[in-house]
Amino acid sequence: MPRRSPRRLLGALAAVAVAFSLFSPASTAGAAPTATTTAAPASQSADTTVQPLSTSTPVVFVHGYTGNASNWVTAMSVFRLNGWSSSKLFAYEYNSYGNNITNAQGLASFVDNVKSRTGASKVAIVNHSMGGLVSQYYLKVLGGNTSVSHLASIAGANHGTTFAGACLIYTTCRQMYPGSSFISQITSGDETPGDTKYATWYSACDGVILPYTSTRLSGATNNDVACQTHIGYLADTIVLGRIARFVAS
Repeated sequence: MPRRSPRRLLGALAAVAVAFSLFSPASTAGAAPTATTTAAPASQSADTTVQPLSTSTPVVFVHGYTGNASNWVTAMSVFRLNGWSSSKLFAYEYNSYGNNITNAQGLASFVDNVKSRTGASKVAIVNHSMGGLVSQYYLKVLGGNTSVSHLASIAGANHGTTFAGACLIYTTCRQMYPGSSFISQITSGDETPGDTKYATWYSACDGVILPYTSTRLSGATNNDVACQTHIGYLADTIVLGRIARFVAS
């Protein structure tokens, strides 16, 4: 196979970085299967009237490849409108170029810290893109499902994406490629373990999660969004509102 020039490789990496995330770092909020249940398609013209909810469950947001806490600015605003206080909203940041096993271990420590700070016995997790892999490893392999009441996966790379082929020089991208040993580990057997409530949101217009159905989890409520781009979810107040109501259920 002919070797790619450094310039072409850098160009490909830049393209994937832009596709996976378009945001810069920010601090966290509130402080320093057997059978799949598929929901009806999410209409983008749904009623946007705010219906305040009350919940004491802390929410931990987990970004995607090259992402950071600022990805969740809109989501946190939507959750606050639906009844959460800023002190119950947290964003976990990790190394996009390292190892998702290490990232999942970091998530486990982060969740324990949130539980200690808030006095809650469980948290809810909302993830995006590669954050799905980090979350699934935590819940399934590390036993984190006992600490998680709800798991909402937005365009999660839960069964991998061929788009990761553009950044295979990084361990995280090799783990994110369909058929990897990492993917096999989190998808074999029960994909939705424990008493955690699982839900996913996915769309044929995603463009980054390929195939787009990779997000679906057996045993979860899988929501087929009519048409939304991979990054567009992060600003989609309608979908984010539905996720807030799911977490409050």
